[in-house]
Amino acid sequence: MLSNDVHRYIALRRALGYKLAKAEWHLRAFARFADLRRETYVQVSSVLVWLETPSWTPGGRARRLRDVILFARFLHTEDPRHEVPRTDLAQPRQYIRPTPYIYSADEIARILDAAGKLRRQKPNPLRREIYVMIFGLIAATGLRISEALALRLHDIQPDGVLYIRDTKFRKSRLVPLHASVREALQRYLDVRRRRGGDSDWLFPSVKHRQMCARVVNSTFRCILRRAGITPGRQSQPRIHDLRHTFATRVLVQCGADRGVVARHFVALSTYLGHADVRNTYWYLEATPQIMTDIALAAETLVGEMGV
Repeated sequence: MLSNDVHRYIALRRALGYKLAKAEWHLRAFARFADLRRETYVQVSSVLVWLETPSWTPGGRARRLRDVILFARFLHTEDPRHEVPRTDLAQPRQYIRPTPYIYSADEIARILDAAGKLRRQKPNPLRREIYVMIFGLIAATGLRISEALALRLHDIQPDGVLYIRDTKFRKSRLVPLHASVREALQRYLDVRRRRGGDSDWLFPSVKHRQMCARVVNSTFRCILRRAGITPGRQSQPRIHDLRHTFATRVLVQCGADRGVVARHFVALSTYLGHADVRNTYWYLEATPQIMTDIALAAETLVGEMGV
């Protein structure tokens, strides 16, 4: 039964440090499909039938195919009767990275003000304080929303340093906080100790568990409406755009000095927890002000050289 092989495959790769949350879901679904057809080996013909599920997008089919291919390669090394599908059986649509929305300082202030005016709820006496602190922390540090929600009380290190553990790429890092952020965090902790219960999550849910990202995103959209930010925009700004805003603001402050940009660039990549510096380079491309400053500096240099 392929279901047993999936369990073995997932367990082995997780022992090597991979999370594979979606991959496990995909492979278990394929294994159930193959088990119903009484197939004990991966067969390309079955993979093709499985990928014809009408509700899946082209990108979704491509991701599922990729997971099945890796699984089939693993099994093929043990038994060549397992067939390995070709990678071109499902072509995804070209991925276009969404243009980030860069919040102004005034807009961030309005977001925090609107969060501080949320309706209080009896089950969650910390509702206002939690959302002000979450969005303020992300705006000031560039954390991912998943990283902020995963913080526990013991992740706050001495001298206001956050320990971010097991992030998107199974990496951990230390994130030092500005003095103003440390002060805001301390004020939040003082209130949390009085009204936050026994949960060790920095941002506890109503049931004293980790907060659900879906609920936080829904609340953020409500806050944007109350703050009057881009009400007519077809695609609404996201929480993740606070991270984009932090990164671009840091790079803008570098000016056009190539040496300064390079030093800040490497530090920013580490601070944000990027696995590849190319992910940080995208912020440079997405910040027209930096590119304009560098172009002007280059033009000036060429003029001085008399070229």
